[in-house]
Amino acid sequence: MESATNGRRAPRRIDPALEVQAEPQELVPRRRPTQERSRRKFDALLAASRELLTEVGFESFTCEEVASRADVPIGTLYQFFANKYVIVCELNRQDLVGVQSELAQFNGKIPSVDWLRFLNSFVDHLAGLWTTDPSRREVWLAMQSTPSTRATGAIHEREFAEQVARMLAPLTPDTPRPRRKLMAEVLVHIVYSMLNFSVQDDQTHADAVVELKRIMVAYLQIAEQDSRAQAKRRKRREESARADLQEADTDQAEEAPAPSA
Repeated sequence: MESATNGRRAPRRIDPALEVQAEPQELVPRRRPTQERSRRKFDALLAASRELLTEVGFESFTCEEVASRADVPIGTLYQFFANKYVIVCELNRQDLVGVQSELAQFNGKIPSVDWLRFLNSFVDHLAGLWTTDPSRREVWLAMQSTPSTRATGAIHEREFAEQVARMLAPLTPDTPRPRRKLMAEVLVHIVYSMLNFSVQDDQTHADAVVELKRIMVAYLQIAEQDSRAQAKRRKRREESARADLQEADTDQAEEAPAPSA
């Protein structure tokens, strides 16, 4: 008779990316290539991943198929990526780094009399990326699949928002830094949510992009007005403080005893 110990199956290990954790971990590659040969394999795996994700969606996406399409041994794939969740997080980081690089070219154009035109052209550029590269939406959808992918996506968005906050500083110089940081995070989240909404099957892309521009312009105009109002209030407080100080100096001078003869 087989013992209970021998007949008991080992517990199945749950993928950390799927676990409900108090603080979901950021998903990053096990290592990044430093040599050219490894870099080519790494890039080939990401390119094959993007192609496969667009074709079959995340649910049917497998590391084995990625390795096969990239013509790379599966063991090499696992040297870089622990699982498919890490792969999609790296694709998301790749997309955001590209957008950050393009946005950096416009740094210094806000504020200017032309900032609305800049905003219009940049949103059009992003919208074009979403229509010409369907993998961007598939990556974004895959990032919503687990607590850890969502947490990783939030980290990527915050890094992007830091750049946006720096660009907003000249437009809103009197806005407190914590609020400007929050504004940037809101803008980044709205832009990505609306761009993915715009390429849904039952939506008219151009109309959704127009609505996105309206939201952003209204939000930034109000932010600019609030900053100006804060500047005026600060100036009034400073003027009032100077007047009080001058009045106190005058009173002190009047109360001082006259010098004896």
